[in-house]
Amino acid sequence: MNRNKKNISILGSTGSVGTQTLEVARSYPEAFNVVCLGANKNTQILEDQILEFQPQAISCDYHKELSTRGEIPEKLMSLSEIATYNGVDTVVVATSGNVALIPTFEAIKKGKNIAIANKETIIMAGEQLTSLAESNSVNLMPIDSEPSAIWQCLRGENNHISKLIITASGGPFRNTPVGYLPNVTPANALQHPTWKMGPKISVDSATMMNKAFEVIEARWLFDVPWENIEVIVHPESIIHSMVEFSDGSTKAQLSYPDMMVPIKHALFFPDRAPKSNTTPFDPNKTKSLTFESLDQDKYPCFEIALKIAKRGGTWPSALSGADEA
Repeated sequence: MNRNKKNISILGSTGSVGTQTLEVARSYPEAFNVVCLGANKNTQILEDQILEFQPQAISCDYHKELSTRGEIPEKLMSLSEIATYNGVDTVVVATSGNVALIPTFEAIKKGKNIAIANKETIIMAGEQLTSLAESNSVNLMPIDSEPSAIWQCLRGENNHISKLIITASGGPFRNTPVGYLPNVTPANALQHPTWKMGPKISVDSATMMNKAFEVIEARWLFDVPWENIEVIVHPESIIHSMVEFSDGSTKAQLSYPDMMVPIKHALFFPDRAPKSNTTPFDPNKTKSLTFESLDQDKYPCFEIALKIAKRGGTWPSALSGADEA
């Protein structure tokens, strides 16, 4: 392995975040070496990735469906094994659901830095995860626009925090009257106005369950009390989060909606990408930035999820399981 590059292992390489992570690796071949790939059912995409990136090891639950059109790595491993693979510097946790919980913990124990997009792992075991990362001197780097924005605002100063302000687009039902919500369909819920996402997270975004998960993430990733985390609707989705400090000043992270921004920030940490194809925010092209209070009547899932999470114990795991079912 080339030690002048960061060696990465990607859990969930065929999903949205996984494929975009590989796009970063493709764009910066001088910076990253893809050592391991992990996937579930999407063997066609995994085969293409194997042919292009030539990983040393893979994990695939449906490996018997892989064709022989390319050279399959000799090392077929479990997800935990590619998460702890010798020589890997950073593990990108891009899976959905609870499948990455144990592999993430095992990777931290081996001193691997974690770039995490998987919300469920933090929801189920955020307190234990952050404690283990700290005790092993591991960087726990969020790959999600809102927690990444908070992380960027806190770089260089993580004391004297008064409040974390997480923004939400309002989803496809922001302008839908509460009385009409019983008539909406799953297809309506998939029409997110800002982000292109998979079906499950699109539905979670429409109900604000996803935003409740981001509050839970922020609670553990940044060690801020529940009562000091606020969610506000920001339809333009340009300000991704804000941090208010004790002296009355507020920092905000701005960018056009693009998952490549938090992915690159995590992968290049503690540096930044030397060049980028991402379009930077242009205030001359933005007429206004608007904010609205979150309508609790329209999004009951939000408050229900937080009430359950605040109970602690195994309740957050039950919450995650119920959302996944």
